[in-house]
Amino acid sequence: MNSLELKQVTYQDQDQVILAPLDLTVEKGAFLTLIGPSGSGKSTILKLIASLLTPSAGTIIFEGKKQAEYSYTKYRQEVSYCFQQPSLFGKTVRDNLEFPYLVRNQQADDSQMIQALAKVDLAESYLEKKVTQLSGGERQRVALLRNVLFQPKVLLLDEVTVGLDEESKKIVQQLIQELSQKQVTILQVTHDQSEIQAAKQLIEIKGGKRV
Repeated sequence: MNSLELKQVTYQDQDQVILAPLDLTVEKGAFLTLIGPSGSGKSTILKLIASLLTPSAGTIIFEGKKQAEYSYTKYRQEVSYCFQQPSLFGKTVRDNLEFPYLVRNQQADDSQMIQALAKVDLAESYLEKKVTQLSGGERQRVALLRNVLFQPKVLLLDEVTVGLDEESKKIVQQLIQELSQKQVTILQVTHDQSEIQAAKQLIEIKGGKRV
């Protein structure tokens, strides 16, 4: 079964064509890595799939249904986008990890949040830690947990390991691999050579076109 299909999807900003007509089929459980020079359109593809941008033309299909037919809230619970620069809100880590429960009208589960923190090598005490006291690597780990506390069907990763120290990068990559083993469909943009060499499936984008 296909998880995602892009049919002749384009994106244009005024007179500038950022993404030429793109056809792409992504099977359920696939782990796809997008590579290519900066500014080639890779992040645009992820943002279009995430519904953060609207295609200028073409159709995006998720699990057999057009993207436009989903409510934004429902779609973004199933198709989760992680930014290169993690954006945390509120005052504490708890504020961020409780958010996925709030949008689903569920009671926050401390034990589940603590187990999640342990997966990225963060102690239980981090629940009450102020976000302003987190290192860059810790911020990225918390941001990623917020996206996957409720396992999405599709995870979009936009250079989430860039700038991380080796320890944080290894922890983040391990969590991503665990999700892949659970048949989460993953599309990542990266310039990291270790991630490119380990990639299961590569697609190169240049000048807004698939090479």
